[in-house]
Amino acid sequence: MGLADRLAPKQTQLPPAPVPGAPKSAPAPSFQGPSAALQSLSARFHQLVLERLDLAVVGQLGPQELQQRLAQSVDQLAVSERAVLSAEEKRHIVESVFHELVGLGPLETLLKDPSISDILINASDVVFVERAGKLERVPVRFRDDRHLINIIQRIASRVGRRIDESSPMVDARLADGSRVNAVIPPLAIDGPSMSIRRFGSRPLDASALARNGAMSAEMLEYLSVAVRSRCSILIAGGTGAGKTTMLNALSSFIPEDERIITVEDAAELRLMQPHVVRLESRPANLEGKGEVAIRDLVRNALRMRPDRIVVGECRGAEVLDMLQAMNTGHEGSMSTVHANNTRDVVSRLTTMLGMAGTALSEETMKTIISRAVHLIVHVSRFSDGRRRVTGISELTGQMGATIQLHDVFVFERTGTGANGAILGTHKQLAKTALGHLMGRNPGGH
Repeated sequence: MGLADRLAPKQTQLPPAPVPGAPKSAPAPSFQGPSAALQSLSARFHQLVLERLDLAVVGQLGPQELQQRLAQSVDQLAVSERAVLSAEEKRHIVESVFHELVGLGPLETLLKDPSISDILINASDVVFVERAGKLERVPVRFRDDRHLINIIQRIASRVGRRIDESSPMVDARLADGSRVNAVIPPLAIDGPSMSIRRFGSRPLDASALARNGAMSAEMLEYLSVAVRSRCSILIAGGTGAGKTTMLNALSSFIPEDERIITVEDAAELRLMQPHVVRLESRPANLEGKGEVAIRDLVRNALRMRPDRIVVGECRGAEVLDMLQAMNTGHEGSMSTVHANNTRDVVSRLTTMLGMAGTALSEETMKTIISRAVHLIVHVSRFSDGRRRVTGISELTGQMGATIQLHDVFVFERTGTGANGAILGTHKQLAKTALGHLMGRNPGGH
């Protein structure tokens, strides 16, 4: 019996209490974390180890050497504290302290699990993950709010951002490209919270999306021709619908001899072509200076001799510069927008154009949109956790202030199967109305 087992209180196991705000459909957690006693023991040894280590020396050690040094320190402390540690307890303590010193603390275990797509931290002791589209609570916890804030600040500082009481929200990314959003008090009333949207080690290509049913083989062929033919495309959908995944997938069809400039709030696109330049926006500093907005980067991208510009997401005035780029020799550019369906995209774009500070009439705005955008691809996340393309529409013209949309593909839901699985098929409603574009030389402008 290890020390943690001996320290653990003897009590009857009770079912976990319901978690406020947890989804009712969340299954029992499958993640087996360390016991509370072992976590307490690790925290105690962590503090003792830090008191003994010279942090200046620690910063110069490689990972393997640091782990060896930590193991020696734990052995010495076990003797001085008269604690008998099992091999598993020692391994956990060394790993825990190592992650605290050079990693992201309790998050490291979750980040190593490839089946986890989202990590949602509601409080220092309330952590959920999403696996296969389903949320579940996991027994991972931070020591307290200060511990969680320290990890959040470490993540932000690694990408040149900050989060504190004067700037209590931050968008950042991890080294693997995972997207991070964090909010701390005073905005987060119940304590700091953090959301991490993870991506695979390699982005899914479009053929993989077709294989897993996100789109049909016909849609895959249609979209590959559209991208190679330099059709300008907007990908629309709600939060978590898979817009960025689809943008990555469609970008894989861009020929390798083209120069691509990507513009994002937090860099997460991973284009595999050799000729890619990645730009990332920057918030203002403590004095309120130095901000570089998405719109600034889109304008600058136009001076970088791009063949195509790929904007991670259009949310405001930058849409004007993006549409103008599509209209002035940069056809084949792409971006994403939040919208409920393909037709809602037009009204969203009109609203964002109004944020650009120009006195444009609605008809003029619609003209800019209809001449710039060729295709809208809508994606959705269904209740069974699966993400699918639910519609592809072409912009075929304009009558006054009305843009004409031509629906080519839709997803038709047919029912609900076992375990709540959504049943349905992708159907082609019509042939393309953009044959004059689809057949043109992919390398032409």
